[in-house]
Amino acid sequence: MNPAATVALTDRAHEVSSEIVNDIMTLVGQETSSYDLAGLAAGRDLLHDLAVHRLGQPGEEHRHRGGERGDTLTLTYPGTAPGHVALVGHYDTVWPTGTLAGWAPPESDGREKLSGPGIFDMKTGLAQGIWALKLAREFGLAVPTVTFLFNGDEEVGSRSSRPVIEEIAHHADATLVLEPSAHGGAVKTARKGNGTFRVTASGVEAHAGLAPEDGASAITALSEFVVAAAAVAAPELGTTINPGLITGGSAANVVAGQATASVDIRVSSEAERERVDAELEAIKVSDPRVRIDIDHAWNRPPMTLNAASAPLLGLAREVAREQGRDGLPAAAVGGASDANFVAALGRPVLCGMGAVGDGAHAQGEFIYPDTVPAQTALVAGLLGRLAEPLHG
Repeated sequence: MNPAATVALTDRAHEVSSEIVNDIMTLVGQETSSYDLAGLAAGRDLLHDLAVHRLGQPGEEHRHRGGERGDTLTLTYPGTAPGHVALVGHYDTVWPTGTLAGWAPPESDGREKLSGPGIFDMKTGLAQGIWALKLAREFGLAVPTVTFLFNGDEEVGSRSSRPVIEEIAHHADATLVLEPSAHGGAVKTARKGNGTFRVTASGVEAHAGLAPEDGASAITALSEFVVAAAAVAAPELGTTINPGLITGGSAANVVAGQATASVDIRVSSEAERERVDAELEAIKVSDPRVRIDIDHAWNRPPMTLNAASAPLLGLAREVAREQGRDGLPAAAVGGASDANFVAALGRPVLCGMGAVGDGAHAQGEFIYPDTVPAQTALVAGLLGRLAEPLHG
């Protein structure tokens, strides 16, 4: 893409900024809690209609059923050049239906903000992705075939959408995940792997007053376990362990026969994942009558900047420089996303190509609307460059 076209593309993104922002707020206005199937269906259809309105009918579209969670929608737009790029983003949010009505604006920092449930994570990225292809087309850029993948279960583990993501990423020359950026515009090139382990303690019930010695407390044993499990963490290696939920027992005067804990675990490497598995299994509790069962429910593998993704990052930085940006920093973050699945396949992927703002999963999450044109132009310009072969 020549320098004149680069400048014109960026200028055009600024000219239509209000339209992009309007689309963002339209998406935010439809609540899409991960646990509200009706809201998710409405959000899915809204996204479909927005893409068709801005881009026309896709060459192919598929709705992949999500069962108890939101569906995955794929829309493929044939390109004018070789290659295939996947633009991936989720439309479900962590916010319960009804949150929007009581949403409070964020505190001012002297810069205009827009706020709403899911605006940062990640409805802004969805709208920007659609507009990026629209702008690239308007400027007559040679663009590869683009497949949009919109899933409705990312916030709850991408259980049904994972195989769809992996299938599309396997055949794509590059995958751009439209999650929010880090640190005010940084691309995310490394993410922790994560899992939520369910730990069950099975003890022996007994009357706490008449025959406490006959009982084997599941609660006491589980308490010992979670303390020992927390000590397995190695923050210096990127490994964190958080026993976030614990339940058990039947009554205060009964030695507890059952207790469970949900433990959030995040790791930065496969080696740490293996170490954590082994050390948790090795934990012993003081009362041998209590059985401890661990469900090693790993969800996403760790994401690193693999060999296939490094040239993609370099290309994104070239586009950013051409568009007048000072630079395009890369960041490692603790959260996981669908980019983790793609990176584990060894395929080229960049994450954090979406919103600039803050407050993911927090009351008052927001975006800076003045960053919307630059972020949209970055993806549009990158689509144009991805019509050329990506070499390592």
